[in-house]
Amino acid sequence: MKKITKQTYLDWYKDMLFWRKFEDKLASVYIQQKVRGFLHLYNGQEAILAGALHAMDLTKDKMITAYRNHVQPIGMGEDPKRVMAELYGKATGTSKGMGGSMHIFSKEFRFYGGHGIVGGQIPLGAGLAFGDKYNNTGGVTLTCFGDGAARQGSLHEAFNLAMLWKLPVIFICENNGYAMGTSVERTANHTDIWKLGLGYEMPCGPVDAMNPIKVAEAIDEALERARRGDGPTFLEMKTYRYRGHSMSDAQHYRTKDEVEEYKKIDPITQVLDVIKEKEYATEEEIAVIDKEVKAMVKECEQFAEDSPYPEVQQMYDMVYEQEDYPFIK
Repeated sequence: MKKITKQTYLDWYKDMLFWRKFEDKLASVYIQQKVRGFLHLYNGQEAILAGALHAMDLTKDKMITAYRNHVQPIGMGEDPKRVMAELYGKATGTSKGMGGSMHIFSKEFRFYGGHGIVGGQIPLGAGLAFGDKYNNTGGVTLTCFGDGAARQGSLHEAFNLAMLWKLPVIFICENNGYAMGTSVERTANHTDIWKLGLGYEMPCGPVDAMNPIKVAEAIDEALERARRGDGPTFLEMKTYRYRGHSMSDAQHYRTKDEVEEYKKIDPITQVLDVIKEKEYATEEEIAVIDKEVKAMVKECEQFAEDSPYPEVQQMYDMVYEQEDYPFIK
């Protein structure tokens, strides 16, 4: 694994803070009805992405996830202004405004969505990995899903074939404790989701996913296993989300005290504490980073606000290959 240095911590702090503020901005413009439909925010889970990106080879590795998917493509290299524009439904978005919040997609940066069907991305991730093995690219696919999706039958089919064919895939359950509003304890007889891998003799285990170092170490080991040709790994990332399942979630299923308790181990705060403890940056330098992040978010918002909505014709152009549409009256 690449060495974790002073610069790593500074990058983690800036990136995670930007992702958090990016999502906070989306929440505020959603209330203003500038972003429509569903909106699922990543606040609290940033260490998973930060740690994974540190271990990944972004020239060949892929990522696929569910609908909590705004900041992952940014981490993979996509322009955050285009992601914001997509959420606004603007023509300058990653899918020209046709995908929206739950379907961010960036083939250029090997981010394959963004899927609204619960667990639908799990077999797709195995399929991407099959393509890498078939074409001998050396790439590995990180397939992320929530604790609710871990109860889908498609997971078992994907696990079975991934082990049978020794596919280069890492299955990642981002267990934030609740499937929408249903706690893990109420969804199955067992609460250690990682143990699902044992039935397929798949290497598996739990990870403290509030700490990017723990995530990076686990992902690095799984990547090495996949690149050797030894097949998949299943990791249960134990994390927590500070906001509701979506913007419409009243969060009656948990207490404010519980949320506040988890905020004591906020991944951004953990990284910042190390920066201060090891004197990687002064208070003035940290303030500069905070200011830069604020400006970046503002730039994304302005770009989305100023971008045009797509023309109606675009809908037909993106759906139909044939230009004269003889079947439309």
